[in-house]
Amino acid sequence: MASVFVLQHVHAREDGVEDVKFIGVYSSREKVDAAVARLARLPGFAEAPKGFHIDEYCVDQDHWVEGYVVAVGA
Repeated sequence: MASVFVLQHVHAREDGVEDVKFIGVYSSREKVDAAVARLARLPGFAEAPKGFHIDEYCVDQDHWVEGYVVAVGA
């Protein structure tokens, strides 16, 4: 089954909020690894090299199948 690789970077700010950057979708592990290597030298990313997250997703498949509930009064 075909899959893609999603690359994001997560950085916890001083106020405790997570700053998430969606970087891209890549067709192979080699390409996503090359993207991390390029970006890891840039300002911000260089100071938080452990913030890169790579997830593999099969294409043409549902990945959220539970539904959801909206909190009332939150």
